Amino acid sequence: MSRRILVPVDGSPKSMAGLEYALSTYGDEDVTVLHVMSPHDVWDEAGEEGEETPTESDEWRERARERADEILADAREAAEAHDASVSTAVEVGEPWRTIVEFADEEGFDHVIMGSHGRHDDSPLPLGSVAETVMRRSPVLVSIVR
Repeated sequence: MSRRILVPVDGSPKSMAGLEYALSTYGDEDVTVLHVMSPHDVWDEAGEEGEETPTESDEWRERARERADEILADAREAAEAHDASVSTAVEVGEPWRTIVEFADEEGFDHVIMGSHGRHDDSPLPLGSVAETVMRRSPVLVSIVR
């Protein structure tokens, strides 16, 4: 019976390292790559003087979906390089909560993720999302540094 592996990605180098690890170690298993579109991402990207912060009605979902499509295309390319195939999923919500709920509700056996998201220069060993997923996940979590 094949194990079900969930790999959350946000496009950061560490999240892609988590995907690389999953593919090289569990490439024959059932691997699903998840990207969580978070409204917080849009708020973080905005902020230049005079730049309007997008809202739901101002196309944030469209911008977030375009970014998700790019990230998942990179994930599929990585899988092809490992002669593996992956399923992909996109969800909207708070990243840690969405990852934990998705893993539980969809019956995954293992979550593999990078230690940090977009801000890789942190001196801390774990980013807040990775730490919270590790603490709250109902299944095994492997963190890739």
